[in-house]
Amino acid sequence: MTFAHDTREGLLSTAALVNTGVAPATLSTTEDLDAFVERFGYTGRRTHDQAELKKVVSLRKELHRLWELDEEGTVELVNSLLTRYQAQPRLVRHEGWWDWHLHATSEDAPLADRMAVEAAMSMVDVIRSGELDRLRICEAEDCDGVIVDLSKNRSRRYCERGCGNRMAVQAYRERRRT
Repeated sequence: MTFAHDTREGLLSTAALVNTGVAPATLSTTEDLDAFVERFGYTGRRTHDQAELKKVVSLRKELHRLWELDEEGTVELVNSLLTRYQAQPRLVRHEGWWDWHLHATSEDAPLADRMAVEAAMSMVDVIRSGELDRLRICEAEDCDGVIVDLSKNRSRRYCERGCGNRMAVQAYRERRRT
């Protein structure tokens, strides 16, 4: 399944945000948040303060639920997010960045609100496409990280936090022992 570029980026940024809360947490300073925003190309107003960081960090637990709920629960959460943040989708284009894509909040809305709505809008496409099974929890025994499996054969098993390499090394060492 090929998603539109804004859906794909929204899913990947949402997973990355959720995974910043998996031990050890990696979003703990305003500088960390600045780097995250830069990495994922968020636009709009920023305050660059602790209050903004706190609101973004508080989203992680709620957004993690997108990977845990069944379809009905996911739809309920998505609708709740869209309603709570008063989403009003519109097409926009950023010169030198992306071609036409959807924004559903004002550029003046707080960063956490924009992130929540972007996550919800991305999930709208996933749900409508019947692709919720592309959202998974990392299969490493000691990890609760989330995965967005965009591979053709739906074979992704581990999150971006190095679990795949760690599990391969563990399996190799186990084979060498026996």
